Amino acid sequence: MSYPASPNGAGAIRVRPDAAQFWAGAAATAVVAALIALVGILVSRWALGIPILAPTGDGAWGNAHTGEYALLAALAALVAAGLLYLLELGAPAPRVFFGWIVGLATLAAVVYPFSTSAPLDQKVATAIVNLILGIAIASLLSAVSARAIRVSRTAPPVSGPPRSQPYDQPRSQPYDQPRSQAYDQPRSQPYEQTEPLNRPGQPPTPPNDWR
Repeated sequence: MSYPASPNGAGAIRVRPDAAQFWAGAAATAVVAALIALVGILVSRWALGIPILAPTGDGAWGNAHTGEYALLAALAALVAAGLLYLLELGAPAPRVFFGWIVGLATLAAVVYPFSTSAPLDQKVATAIVNLILGIAIASLLSAVSARAIRVSRTAPPVSGPPRSQPYDQPRSQPYDQPRSQAYDQPRSQPYEQTEPLNRPGQPPTPPNDWR
């Protein structure tokens, strides 16, 4: 996302997430989401004795639905990461929109188990696991986005016509070039000799060529 230039000509501010850092955090969030789904199923089936997603006879880990549920949790985290990345690129207040979208999606996931014909305890246990998943995905991705944001400032526009000769170009005749006739060269004609002055009260001094 880019903000317009300031009135004092400082240039436009550009806000972009660092892609490598952001998607590394998104992949870690997907792993955490899959582990939360597995731990939630294990706690419900083994510790609480509530057989969610599979009959009681399938053991603590359930059947193939357990793996599908974990994969769906990881996929939901990646989809949420892609949504947040797009919002950071072009939307104003991207985290506000992301919070609303993920919050509503989490609410739908919490309410959905109550529309099935499963027993009430299984509905409640599944809804709680879905709620923890939504909160974890939203909080982790928001922290990743805040850490991966990079702010840069573009150069301000140049006002006025361009200079014909910039300051950094070499001069046609630098100051350190040798002069055609230096001041320290001997003169071809010495100074003209003058006659000495006669002071008052002294006899006149004869000229040098006086005989």
